[in-house]
Amino acid sequence: MLANFLEKSKPINFIVYLGLFFCFFLITVFTSNFTGYQTIENLSFLLLFLVVFFFYNFIVSKNKLTFDHSYAFFIFVLTTILFISKLLESKALLMLIVYLLFLRKTYSLRSSKQVIQKLFDSGFWLGILFILEPFTLVFILIIYASILLRKKVSIHTLLTPITGFISPLIIYFAYLFWNDATEKIHHLFYFKSINSLFIYAKDNTIWIFGTIILLTISSIFLKSPKAFSVNNSFKKSWTLLIINTVIAVTYALIITNKNGSEIVYLLVPASIIIANGFETIDKMLVKNILAGLLFIATVLTFFFL
Repeated sequence: MLANFLEKSKPINFIVYLGLFFCFFLITVFTSNFTGYQTIENLSFLLLFLVVFFFYNFIVSKNKLTFDHSYAFFIFVLTTILFISKLLESKALLMLIVYLLFLRKTYSLRSSKQVIQKLFDSGFWLGILFILEPFTLVFILIIYASILLRKKVSIHTLLTPITGFISPLIIYFAYLFWNDATEKIHHLFYFKSINSLFIYAKDNTIWIFGTIILLTISSIFLKSPKAFSVNNSFKKSWTLLIINTVIAVTYALIITNKNGSEIVYLLVPASIIIANGFETIDKMLVKNILAGLLFIATVLTFFFL
C-alpha cells in the first residue's frame, strides 16, 4: 500500500510528506529546552525547511531526474528528519538553500537555453557558499563535469563560472574594506587540518552516513546498466548525480568543523539515486517492504539513537 502511494506524485503526496516532517520538527523543538521566546525563531526555521523542500522538488521534477513518482521526495524527507537537530541553525539551513540554488543551475544545463547565464549563476552561488564555508570549493568540479557531459565546452563556458564565482568575493571584499576588516578575507584561503571521520561516531551519525552510502551504491549498481544503455539526456544526468555524490562525500570527509549537518549535502543526490534504484524493482511487494523498512528505520533512529 505504501508503494502504491509513493508511485504517485500528486499534491496530496507532498502534503503528507511535509506533514510527517512537521510532526518530527515539533518533537525536536519541544524536546530541546523550548521556550516561548523561541517561537518566532522556530517558525523561521520551519519556513527555511519548506524552502529547502521546494527547491529540492524543483530540481528533481524540472530536470526529470526520476520518473513520475515521489520516492525521491519521500526519501529526502525521511533522511532530513534525522538531521533536524543539526540543521536548527541559521547558517546551516541558509547554506543548504544556497547549495540547492547552485545545483538547480548546474543540473539545468541539460537544456540549451541561457547556458552562459546558468553558468554564471552557478558560479555566483558557489562563491557565496565559499564565503560561508571555504571547503565547498570542491563543488566547482560539478560545474565543469556538467559542462563536459553536456558538451558545452568553449572559452566562454569555461571562464563564465569563474567570473560568477569571483563576483560575490569582490562584493565581500568591498564590504570588509569599508569596515576596515580586510584581514578576514585571508581566512577563506586558509584550509585548516582535516578532522577525523570518527567524530561522527559520537552521536551515531557515522551509521546514518554509512547506510546512506550503502543504499546509494546499491542503487547505482541496479540502475546504471539501464541508464548507460541508452544515449539520452538522463544518461548524462545520471553520471552527474554520481559525480555529485562522490564530491559530497569528499566534502563531508574533508571539512574541518564537522557537526553532521554537512552530510545533508549528500542527501540531495543520494535520495535521487536511491529513488532510481526503487524504479528498477518490478515487484510491488518488495517496494512495500523496502519503503516500510526505511520509514521504520527512520523512526527508530530518530527516537533511540
